[in-house]
Amino acid sequence: MKSDLLSCDPFTRRAFAEHVAKTALGVTIVPHILRGAAAAPAVDNTKLPGFGSAKRVIWMQMEGGMSHIDTLDPKKGETGGPKDPIKTKAGFDLGGFMPRLAAEQADKIAIIRSMTSKTGVHASAQYLMRTAYEQRGTIQHPTLGAWAQQLLGPSHKTLPSSVCINRNPGHGNGFFPAAFSPLPVGNPETGLQFAQFRTTPDVIDKRMALLDKVDAGFRGKFHDTNLKSYTEFYDNTLQLLKGEELKAFDLAAEPADLREKYGKSDLGQGCLLARRLIEHGIRFIEVASGGWDMHTDLDDRMADKGTALDTALAALIGDLSSRGLLESTLIVLCSEFGRTPEVTGDGGRNHYPKVFSVMLAGAGAKRGYIYGASDARGANVADKQSTIQDFHSTIGHLMGMNVDQVVMSPSNRPFTVGDKGSVLTDLLA
Repeated sequence: MKSDLLSCDPFTRRAFAEHVAKTALGVTIVPHILRGAAAAPAVDNTKLPGFGSAKRVIWMQMEGGMSHIDTLDPKKGETGGPKDPIKTKAGFDLGGFMPRLAAEQADKIAIIRSMTSKTGVHASAQYLMRTAYEQRGTIQHPTLGAWAQQLLGPSHKTLPSSVCINRNPGHGNGFFPAAFSPLPVGNPETGLQFAQFRTTPDVIDKRMALLDKVDAGFRGKFHDTNLKSYTEFYDNTLQLLKGEELKAFDLAAEPADLREKYGKSDLGQGCLLARRLIEHGIRFIEVASGGWDMHTDLDDRMADKGTALDTALAALIGDLSSRGLLESTLIVLCSEFGRTPEVTGDGGRNHYPKVFSVMLAGAGAKRGYIYGASDARGANVADKQSTIQDFHSTIGHLMGMNVDQVVMSPSNRPFTVGDKGSVLTDLLA
């Protein structure tokens, strides 16, 4: 029995603690603010430009496979999209569904047009894009937000260091402590639901005292770092729920005209919420947007999704710039793969990981810049082939992490930020 307890799976302990917290505290929010193992300090072993410029990251993940040809790498001729490319103020073209980005913010963005991958299945490719590691049944890999919490420490005393909007992040912490998992916000309009006590402060205090008494014997018998984390979990939960920080999640505090400028889509309001969260000290926010798997009706569906993206992205870049936050905030736009140059008989495009595009804007990245290229058809990498591992390593570098630092997982396996990818030095400002 003793050996079974000592080897108890940490996810089992986490589930138990969350269940007790809900019962004892009378809340249904589960803050991901457990303090796990001590974070390792960042080691600056490089003098490349941009290191540590990105104090915050807004990661925009377009789920389903965003067509590079209709957004960031437009083509003409037989593989061109339903709309002609738009010439930007920066001198390069963007897809015809991106008029606001082209006219207003193109001089602030950097596009990588030479991304390539071998993974063309949605779930596996999304996992790879979020972690830089191929999906395995034996281990969960951390996202960049979790890596940053491990290597740089927490970004806020009570708020989580990572948040995921419009998606359940699952085990975004990977093999790091449960505390490093992003806090999920399913709907930016409603923010954090059920974040209020369901009972009086007196009852809360009595429950906490009883809980501490029950735990005391167990803590004395089993000396485990996770037990300390769960004790701190209750303290941090109470501190968060009694504080003012939860106002960061309330979009109602934003002016109506600004909310309209971002667009009323989940993506637009998610980007606005992300801007609020970075202002309150949260380091890494993912904003997800589904619906990009366009095997049919590309024209109509891009009119919807492409317009929402163009509106949200242009507003976000402009908003951050006007507030003086773009210099220290990195915006990432990505998808798990691109789509075929050929348009199908149903007017769509199929999965295509062979070449696709991603975008960076803000802290540490060049502005009005194109890195790499696809060929004239958008079918192959023509210059400066780049991998998802390179992409992660570059972002990790901009965040101030030593991407060469080896971290051992609980199973004693070595890992690095970006899985030994290369920092794309030409992309750095």
